[in-house]
This record gives sequence, C-alpha cells and structure tokens, in this order.
Amino acid sequence: MCLAIPARVVELLENDAALIDVGGVRKEISVALVEGVVVGDYVIVHVGYALNRLDPEEAEKTLALFAQINAEMGASPI
Repeated sequence: MCLAIPARVVELLENDAALIDVGGVRKEISVALVEGVVVGDYVIVHVGYALNRLDPEEAEKTLALFAQINAEMGASPI
C-alpha cells in the first residue's frame, strides 16, 4: 500500500527542492515533477517527491482528518 500525504511548502530551495511542513515536522523534498510551486502551496508528497498541487481547502480537510484519526488512535488502548 502506498500513502501520499498533503504538505505545505514553507521554503523553496535550490535544485528543484523545497522544505515542507506536515504537522510541525519539516522535510526536504523534490518539486521537480510539479511546475509553478510557490511557498504556501499544498502538495501531495510521496517518497520524497511532490506529485501535484492541492486545493488548500481540501488539503486542510485531509490534514484535519489525519489529526482526528491520530487523536482517536492515541486515546484507545491497544
């Protein structure tokens, strides 16, 4: 199973790279596959590559769902 997650671009770097933020975690990725990425864009990230840009509202909804799932999983005994 593959999982691609939405992330917000916080900084553009040299050589088609960018710094992204997902829930306070920052990571350097490649934006070579997506044209026109700017700081503040949301992108779908899979194995270190941005695959496409996302509508900010849809990205926020998805991230909120991830946060809700995480909270519920953390609250339940396993």
